[in-house]
Amino acid sequence: MTDTNCHKIRIQDKTVQLPGQRVLFEDPMPLDSGLSFGPIEIAYQTYGTLNADKTNAVLICHALTGDQFVSETHPITEKPGWWSLMVGPGKAIDTEKYFVICSSVIGGCMGSTGPVSVNPETGNPYGLNFPVITIGDMVRAQKRLIDHMGIKKLFCVIGGSMGGMQVLQWAVSYPEMVFAAIPIATAPRHTAQNIAFHEVGRQAIMADPDWCHGAYLEKNKVPRAGLSVARMTAHVTYLSEPALHRKFGRRLQDRSNLTYGFDADFQVESYLRHQGYTFVERFDANSYLYITRAMDYFDLAAEHKGRLANAFKDSPVRFCVVSFTSDWLFPTKANRDIVHALNAVAADVSFVEVESDAGHDAFLLDEPEFHETIDGFVKGCAERWFNGHGKGAIS
Repeated sequence: MTDTNCHKIRIQDKTVQLPGQRVLFEDPMPLDSGLSFGPIEIAYQTYGTLNADKTNAVLICHALTGDQFVSETHPITEKPGWWSLMVGPGKAIDTEKYFVICSSVIGGCMGSTGPVSVNPETGNPYGLNFPVITIGDMVRAQKRLIDHMGIKKLFCVIGGSMGGMQVLQWAVSYPEMVFAAIPIATAPRHTAQNIAFHEVGRQAIMADPDWCHGAYLEKNKVPRAGLSVARMTAHVTYLSEPALHRKFGRRLQDRSNLTYGFDADFQVESYLRHQGYTFVERFDANSYLYITRAMDYFDLAAEHKGRLANAFKDSPVRFCVVSFTSDWLFPTKANRDIVHALNAVAADVSFVEVESDAGHDAFLLDEPEFHETIDGFVKGCAERWFNGHGKGAIS
């Protein structure tokens, strides 16, 4: 097991120097598929200071297209971290009080082992020789990191969307290691509609001739068109119709009349094309295949004889489940299913449905009620947790 700082990764046809930390675990890790895979490298970022008794750690789990750069300038896009509104000094997840950890999921492309990583047996990128992974495998790898840090119990695990799936998996797989869990805009399993949208994106990638059956890096090609379409399709699901109408309506893009052609006449077309183009510059096509498949396979009830409540039986974890009124990708009903399962086993759970017309992406935006909810829940949990850990108490 080795620790390193500042490392290089390959994104499409570029080599990028990444800041941050990473740790290499030589021992193979068992996967849900039945395979054993290793070595595994995990790239991660930390914010704040771990207290003396290691009781103030908060683990943030990122969504499908997120990464470990939660609250700082992103090294590739040069934009603020994806949750800078939530995480930082004086914010709901206060880095002056808590030691915040976020790792890139395995299967991704931001430094943790994934399809772009070099297979030590061949000297080439894994590509499609990388094993299919699950949300459970992602969490299993994260636990290795937390164990490596010597943290016995996390004060809080929090995340939205796919990050929320990881939060649920943490609470189910390692309840003794989690004091509080905040799954946001998520679900205990993917619906047929969710899987369908992912399949459209995967087929767009695989239909791109530059995908080369997954071996594009070896051929110095990039399936830009396919990955761009996959991103455009997914991005539509993150927004709501009211949000799209408010932002774009049917307004034309840099013109006063229709062109009667297939250029981006409408602003919304131009916006989606831009989203696709910029996404290709920071994400890997094969990683998109693997991570969407992991989300599709996620089904907590199936792992517990078809009854979701069984997953939370005797759970000591304190939960706060959050949904948004206009989120049709992970609607309130899916989040209520989690709450009902927790209620069925008398678990400690709070639930808030936030009024917002921003759609699924609301958890990334400036939504005051949402931020107040997280802030209040975290402070309430801190009073209970740190009162029992005197020297780690937070004022």
